[in-house]
Amino acid sequence: MKRFFPTLLLSFTLLAPLAAAAQAKTTPQTRQTVSANAQYVMQNGTVVLRQGNQNTGLTQNIRLANGTKINYKSGIVELPGGKMTTLREGDYVTAKGDIVFATPGSAAAARGEKAPADAQFDRYVEKGAAISPETFDARLTTLNTRLDLMAQKIQLLNQKISLLSVNAQRPTDTAQLDQQIQALEEQIRNIK
Repeated sequence: MKRFFPTLLLSFTLLAPLAAAAQAKTTPQTRQTVSANAQYVMQNGTVVLRQGNQNTGLTQNIRLANGTKINYKSGIVELPGGKMTTLREGDYVTAKGDIVFATPGSAAAARGEKAPADAQFDRYVEKGAAISPETFDARLTTLNTRLDLMAQKIQLLNQKISLLSVNAQRPTDTAQLDQQIQALEEQIRNIK
């Protein structure tokens, strides 16, 4: 027992410099919190932070909120599940940790495949992207029409309630109001 403690102490003394050297070689990782539209883009051989039209060079590796790790020098991305891929020029990682490939070749390389020479991507649209003014106007017109018809229906229903409550002893004929309400319901259903 007396020999055990000096040997243990000697082992720690000899191994301490090795542990310190190993720690010195690891690159620190920063848990990065940025705007929701931020992107970590591979540009000219390194990863830069792009927020809007502004690019900012990185000085250390990044760890996103979802656990995705990005090596800013090599472009190696490690996903939370342990899968790794390397970004190519123009590829980027979103603030949520999604990878967007710039070319079919880089997407194929990430899968371990070779892309055909004539491969092309469909246009990529991020969620929440703006719609065209024409589409917006068409949707707004449809919504306004639907709201107008519903307001008319409410008005007719209020008239019917009023007639039925005033003449509670004597039955009131509401057939004409019922037809109008039914016609409005049909118009509302047919709006696309």
